[in-house]
Formats: sequence, structure tokens, C-alpha cells
Amino acid sequence: MDLDQDAALPSAAKESVRPPNGDGTVQAADRVAGEAPPEMPSLNGRTILLFAAASGLAVANAYFAHPLLDVMADDLDLSRSVAGLIVGATQLGYGLGLLLLVPLGDLLDRRKLIIGQSLLSVLALACVGVSHSAAMLLASMAAVGLLAVVTQALVAYAASLARPSERGHIVGVVTSGIVLGILLARTVAGSLTDLSGWRTVYFVSAALTMAIVLLLWRVLPRQERKPAGLSYGRLIASLVTLIVTEPTLRIRGVIAMLIFANITTLLAPLVLPLSAPPFSLSHTEIGLFGLAGAAGALGATRAGRWTDRGYGQRLTGIALALMLLAWLLIAQLQHSILWLIVGVLVIDFGLQAVHVTNQAMIYRVRPDAQNRLTAAYMIFYSIGSAAGSSTSTVIYAHAGWPGVCAAGALISLATLAFWALTLKSTPEAATRRISG
Repeated sequence: MDLDQDAALPSAAKESVRPPNGDGTVQAADRVAGEAPPEMPSLNGRTILLFAAASGLAVANAYFAHPLLDVMADDLDLSRSVAGLIVGATQLGYGLGLLLLVPLGDLLDRRKLIIGQSLLSVLALACVGVSHSAAMLLASMAAVGLLAVVTQALVAYAASLARPSERGHIVGVVTSGIVLGILLARTVAGSLTDLSGWRTVYFVSAALTMAIVLLLWRVLPRQERKPAGLSYGRLIASLVTLIVTEPTLRIRGVIAMLIFANITTLLAPLVLPLSAPPFSLSHTEIGLFGLAGAAGALGATRAGRWTDRGYGQRLTGIALALMLLAWLLIAQLQHSILWLIVGVLVIDFGLQAVHVTNQAMIYRVRPDAQNRLTAAYMIFYSIGSAAGSSTSTVIYAHAGWPGVCAAGALISLATLAFWALTLKSTPEAATRRISG
């Protein structure tokens, strides 16, 4: 990608003071970087794609291990129970990063934070690649998860640099990169492992991450910040305040929790029926299902633009209904694997559409707190993902694939009902059309 220096974006670091809420819960000292002014020129297209690519690679680092647990365990002579901790350590690190690192973007220079975290990710990935014991591998994977949250800092940064009338569209493009990274991680990891071993996955990712760092260093704008008058402790504590005082964040956070519980209910046990007879697929073949999901996700890239035009609620309802329909298709796996492929396409389209719409809405309510809004929202996401992945394998062990599909359909139905019940509770500011 040829990124000239003139592709660099103007800084959006404008200090703002948000007036207290009606209940006085937001302190006047909570002064952080606000939204880009309306006269700000549109983001360069190549730079938006760089944000998307960097976000996708960063989040993929946290998902590479999912289809590789068996070969990683065999290589290091780990029991299957210890191997299961590899994903757990990554998720723990990711959760801590959401809480402790992502909010810093509302306090410090986002450019320095993103580049610094990405450089540390290169080191963490290399440590995974050279791990020779369970302790070293688990510690390295926890570090990879901790630093993978840079992807959320990139989303918040892109949102802060965008015009209000284009924010949903730009968030949609960058979020598409994230969803593609999650879905394609399985395909890439499986293929590289079959070719030259699981360690190659992490060495290749370290090299690609270093290349991305160089591009980010060249392109990302610097931010001139005045002292914010907000300590780190108060910054973290304000996450709770945001959840309590912002109904859009609460409503869309719960929807996020449910849709990601839904998708991980599908993905976590998927390898079990596909690797067993009559399918008996290899790591590479199972990883190809990520391509179907990626195609579905790409179909929803315009969700942010539709939200900017005031169709966010309508789009949410349609997408949630499609996720429910997808489970009816996925349940037909025993008849043909083609039903599963179509179902994956549909469910990932719905997931992406709702996820982008959620973020486009919450970024409207507090432009001065975009990193903290991202962190709070993604905490809901993490809870849902952990719940779905941890319960679905248990369900599969007791009720097989029909039980998994029934659980997924119930989650979809509950999400659709919750959305319908909260239509009138969602503030108009989060749903109306933005002109400009």
C-alpha cells in the first residue's frame, strides 16, 4: 500500500468540557478529547483501509489459537485441560486490556498509545512462537490478548477523526476489518499450521504487525493535548458512570452481549461435528468456513452509513431476525453441509450489521469519551463471548448439534425481544438521521 505523507489526517484533538448530566453525575473536570469539528475534511480512503487492516490483524492475534489447541498441546506435551487454558489466558488478557488500556485514549495521545501497544504486540507474538513450556506459552498468550485491544483504540480513534455525518460509515468500515480478522484467523491459522507448523502463524503475524506499525507511524496524525484534569483512577471509574448514566450504552451493550453469545455458541463447538464422521474435515478445511463468514460480514459494511441516515433501529430488527433464521438453516447440518455454509453467511451478516449499528449509535452520545464508550461496550461483548463459548461445548456434549442450535435460536429470540422492548427507551439522539 503506497501511503504518501499527504495522506496523513489533520488532528482531531480538541479539548472539550462536557456539561454535567441532569443528575450531576459527570464532573466538569472530565475534560478529554472531543469529536472532530464539522468542517473537518473527510478521512482519506487509504487511511480508513489502514485502520481496518490494523484492527483486523490485531484482533486476529487473539483468535489464531482457537483451531490450533490440539497441535499446540501435542507439541508442548500439554494435557487437553491445560490446552484449554490457552484460550482462557488470551481472553483474560483481552478483558484486562479493555478495562485498563483502552480508556487511556481519552487521556493521552492516541497515536503514541496505538504505536506503543502494537510494538509490544510484536514482542508478545514472538514470545508465543518461541515458547517451550506451558508457563511461557500461557504468559505470552495473556500478553497477546492484553495488547490485542489496540483494535478497539483504533476504532475509537477513527471515530474521533470522522465528521459526525460520516462517523457511522467509517466505524462500519473499520469494524468490518475487525470481523474479517476474527473470521479469517481460523482459515489462516489452519492453513499455515498444515504447511509448516503452528509456530509459523505467530512469527508471520509478528512480521505483519511490524509492517503495520511502520505504516501507522507514518500516517497517524499527532495530537496536541492539554492536561485533562482527570486522573487514571477516575478515568477507569468513569466507565461505571457511563454505563449508569447513558441508556444507549446500556441497551446496545446488552444487545452486543447477546449477539456475541449467539455467534460463539456456533463457533466454539463447530470443530466437533465437522472433524468427526461423516465429515472428518482437516484444520484447513474447517478454517475455510471463516471465508463464508467473512463474505457475510462484508455484506453488512454499509450498516454504518444506513445508521447515519437514521435507519439504525430498522436495520437492527431486520438483522436480528436474520440471525434467528440462520439457526434454522444451521440446524440442517445433518442433511447437508451446504445448509451450514448458508447459515454462517446469514448469521455473520446479521452480527456485523448489528455490531456496527451499536457502535455508530453509542459514539453519538458522548463524543468526548469515545475510548471509554468503546471499553464499556466491549466489556459487554467479552461477557457474551465468554458465556457462549463456555456453555455451548457443554450443551454439545449433552445434547449434540440439535441442542446447540436450539440454544442459539433461543438467544436470537431473546435478543429480538429485548430490542423490541427497548425501542422507546433508546434516546432519539442515537437514532436520528445526521445531515452534513
